[in-house]
Amino acid sequence: MNYKEALDFILGAETMGSILERNVMECLLEELGNPHKGLKYVHIAGTNGKGSTSAYVSSILRAAGYRTGLYTSPYIQQFNERIQVDGVQISDEELAEITTEIAEASKRVLARGLRHPTVFELITAIGFIYFKRMACDIVVLEVGLGGRLDATNVIESPEVAVITNIGYDHMDVLGDTLELIAGEKAGIIKPNCSVVLYSQTKSVEDVIASVCREKGVSLTFADSSLAEIRSISLDGIEFDYNGYKGLKSSLLGLYQVKNAVTAIAAAEELIKKGYAISEQNIRDGLASAHWPGRLELLRRKPVVIVDGAHNPQGAAALLESLDALFPGRKINFVLGVLADKDYSSTIELAMPRAKCFHTVTPPNKRALPADKLAEEIRKHGDVPVHTCDSIPSALDTVLASVGEDEVVCIFGSLYQVGEVRSYFGRDTF
Repeated sequence: MNYKEALDFILGAETMGSILERNVMECLLEELGNPHKGLKYVHIAGTNGKGSTSAYVSSILRAAGYRTGLYTSPYIQQFNERIQVDGVQISDEELAEITTEIAEASKRVLARGLRHPTVFELITAIGFIYFKRMACDIVVLEVGLGGRLDATNVIESPEVAVITNIGYDHMDVLGDTLELIAGEKAGIIKPNCSVVLYSQTKSVEDVIASVCREKGVSLTFADSSLAEIRSISLDGIEFDYNGYKGLKSSLLGLYQVKNAVTAIAAAEELIKKGYAISEQNIRDGLASAHWPGRLELLRRKPVVIVDGAHNPQGAAALLESLDALFPGRKINFVLGVLADKDYSSTIELAMPRAKCFHTVTPPNKRALPADKLAEEIRKHGDVPVHTCDSIPSALDTVLASVGEDEVVCIFGSLYQVGEVRSYFGRDTF
């Protein structure tokens, strides 16, 4: 296969959808020689903050000199972003070569009477093979959906299992209460690992603590209440935390302090297991972490920010950060959402801060059409709403209508972030 043929093969399995079971994934990996075994992992689950926390942990490990694999989803601009080693994406040639091997293994899975692997299962298998070939010292592995039945959960006990902020998302498959969702996320907890939990609702903490007791593993709460923010600006955040003074994060957003604290707790657990990670490594890792599409500054005059907040919990965190960065100022929002998300609650949260809305249709088959979104916005208030036929036309329109001292924020779906970044000349991850 060449690169295009490889992508066609992988994405051709999209009709399978998301299937939460592990038997096919286990069979596929067995046919491939179980490349996931023998690697060390930091396994990260959660509703919000998985990607940013993964970026922080990966950056800390790289600063400490470890060859670090990073597996994340979804991608922002290029498919290869999902699989990286030491910040470098898998090459087109390597992806095509590994996919050729996996295509043959998939035929053997079918011959054993099982279904064809899903897109996510195929990509996860590619990641395992690549990380093994690259002799990674450790892999930061982000869960795709849930935890217990996720394709990534075929690994043996990770060094550290990290659970970030848990909210209401994918309730049709994970459950309709935070406690049920937490139970699914807790499925990544295994004997002999250490567990780090982002500080959150007590009922969620109780679920995770109960699973930890059952598995006989330690639980560390990443207590973000101990963090004190010194300053926040478009250049980043400076904060103190539990003896660390003057920590810096180039990632904007008040919520990034909580993710950074979670990453610090994970690093401290790795230190207990013998990893040579210094305080300076932690400082350097936090300061150099890069994660596009999460309150990312694209222009200063006017200020243009893009964020992947796609549910009410993410939107609330985004709006809290906008209030801190631009107190009392109204925001020009460009909004695009998926039809299966709770966009009504997101609109309700954004309405008091809005100067106007420009609606777009994200490039995804599950997208809510821009005109339908505009209709919904008008039900929540009398802020001006403009329907746009494309993301570039929305950006053209809003930038032509605002002054240099105004603020534009594009959010609602990660699937539109790549096109927004390309519009501003950010064509690399």
